[in-house]
Amino acid sequence: MADHTIPDELTVQLLRDMANRLRIHSIRATCASNSGHPTSCCSAAEIMAVLFFHAMRYKPTDPGHPDNDRFVLSKGHAAPILYAAWAEAGEIRESDLLSLRKLDCDLEGHPTPRLPFVDVATGSLGQGLGAACGMAYIGKYFDQASYRVFCLMGDGEASEGSVWEALSFASHYNLDNLVAVFDVNRLGQSGVAPLEHRTDVYQMRCEAFGWNTYLVDGHDVEALCQAFWQATLVKNKPTAIIAKTFKGRSIPSIENAENWHGKPMPKERADAIIQLIGSQIQTTERLTPKPPVEDSPQISIADIKMTSPPAYQVGDKVATRQAYGLALAKLGHANGRVIVLDGDTKNSTFSELFKKEHPERFIECFIAEQNMVSVALGCASRDRTVAFVSTFAAFLTRAFDQIRMGAISQTNINLAGSHCGVSIGEDGPSQMALEDLAMFRSIPNCTIFYPSDAVSTEHAVFLAASTKGMCFIRISRPETAVIYSPEESFEIGQAKIVRHSDGDKVTVIGAGVTLHEALAAAADLSKQGISIRVIDPFTIKPLDAVAIISNAKATGNRVITVEDHYQEGGIGEAVCAAVAGEPDILVHQLAVSGVPRSGKPCELLDMFGISAKHIIAAVKYILNEPKC
Repeated sequence: MADHTIPDELTVQLLRDMANRLRIHSIRATCASNSGHPTSCCSAAEIMAVLFFHAMRYKPTDPGHPDNDRFVLSKGHAAPILYAAWAEAGEIRESDLLSLRKLDCDLEGHPTPRLPFVDVATGSLGQGLGAACGMAYIGKYFDQASYRVFCLMGDGEASEGSVWEALSFASHYNLDNLVAVFDVNRLGQSGVAPLEHRTDVYQMRCEAFGWNTYLVDGHDVEALCQAFWQATLVKNKPTAIIAKTFKGRSIPSIENAENWHGKPMPKERADAIIQLIGSQIQTTERLTPKPPVEDSPQISIADIKMTSPPAYQVGDKVATRQAYGLALAKLGHANGRVIVLDGDTKNSTFSELFKKEHPERFIECFIAEQNMVSVALGCASRDRTVAFVSTFAAFLTRAFDQIRMGAISQTNINLAGSHCGVSIGEDGPSQMALEDLAMFRSIPNCTIFYPSDAVSTEHAVFLAASTKGMCFIRISRPETAVIYSPEESFEIGQAKIVRHSDGDKVTVIGAGVTLHEALAAAADLSKQGISIRVIDPFTIKPLDAVAIISNAKATGNRVITVEDHYQEGGIGEAVCAAVAGEPDILVHQLAVSGVPRSGKPCELLDMFGISAKHIIAAVKYILNEPKC
């Protein structure tokens, strides 16, 4: 058997030359754009050359092929060298590199999936390894395929806690198809990285987290080839290759010097630098990437439909969080690529019901919400799965950056947040999600479901499974009555008029627990001879502006919104935006204000002004308010 650890002399020289070509491309591209990170590219040149032209197996003409090895550039500011590698592989034209960062070019400052060879957007540091974990998990346990996953990280981002969450996840799940490369070039953006070149400390830390590790000279292509080959032989452990490198490698007076992060080479020096690096290139022959092993299964996640109507009756008392878990279990039977991730809250989000029926498709991410979202992004990449992420909605706020990057990644993951608002009761304010709607409303192309009973919750889950873009499902802790029949249909962006009559004086809009408070208020007001219209928006984004405006006009242009959420960024502000072009419509907002406290749910709804009693008072106030 041939010794694959040591490439022949010609291959070694070709890889060295490739590294220098990548440097030259990176310097030229950043000079042309007058911005970018050429020094960060130069430290990684040999790593990228060995990865893309020796270690990885992929089809350059089909970057998204399911059998290709995956590559995640966690240090996304080194994007020019990624683009250079794909130019050398033949996927993009070398001339396009000179359009780096220009408005009409998809070679952006940090990688995004506008490019076919980018699976997840990176650049917000510390997130790439979590996404790589998701890809590796799917490859090992779902696809059971030969493709491997490589993640290139900077040493500066190793200060991010999310990196260590990912390291813990990968070792716990024995992801031996995952290789993380630490590009330890000593320098961060504004100064030295905390460990500088103490690669032995990185090694000890990675080994303490259960990783197989190799220390290498990151500019020695032979050592890199050997480390990547040895990683293929390791079983039941992920591998970290800790590469000592120098920022700005091969650039005189700039190599290993501070204050060169994010700066292109001076134009008056660029040609001489390129000539010097070019003089070290000894060959003209180019290396061809190895083809992948084509053994991943053919799958389909399209056209997922509800197999039978919801099994609830009007009047049943069911918490929407429980209905969510039951719907997930049902969805799992509709498509075998549905997966569920949870952060040690499965007995509260009821995702344990999915785990009970589909244990092999449940991923426990433990109390590491940032990594959980990143793992989900990786799991959903290349449309390999339909991923649902479940935890308390309050805990998703700590993963907002990962969620934001998910939108940039054009992901289709679905997130469900339970324990929303003061209605959770005695657990107190640290557990109460009161900012989550504001957070998800700010996310581009995000659909927000806020179901108010078990039937609408089941529809929300099935709709989310087949909706393009990110989805958020807001689910509640209290048991509430089923108000819709099993035959009721639901669509994204279509509100439900739950109660109406010709004599309605005010339109009240509520969701979740506050919809039920609105219905209770309507029943009480009816006894007093006052009729109100009650609307369930179902989706907060997109909001059914047409229904809201038409019903507002039918009720004297009077609208009350009531929500178990802070006013800022919530339903009331969404409704105000929807009716902004209708100056005659008056919107009165009832929402939680201030920091809440522990108490019984009914006590807290009343204390913070969103109970039926306060809705009744608001209706009477708005009816008695003098018109201007």
